[in-house]
Amino acid sequence: MLYLLAAVGALTVAVLLWRAFGAQAAGVTTRRERGPVAPDDDPEFLRGLDERNKKAGDDPPA
Repeated sequence: MLYLLAAVGALTVAVLLWRAFGAQAAGVTTRRERGPVAPDDDPEFLRGLDERNKKAGDDPPA
């Protein structure tokens, strides 16, 4: 039981130290670079679709 309490205490101290000094100090990146954008989220793609539909004379679906 004493070992379990020591392990829990050590983990608690480790987490508190990690939060106090931050992941940045350890060189861990917290944000990823923005990856590829899905076509339905890409404004350039949607703009191109809109222009293509206007040129073709198609009405947008209801």
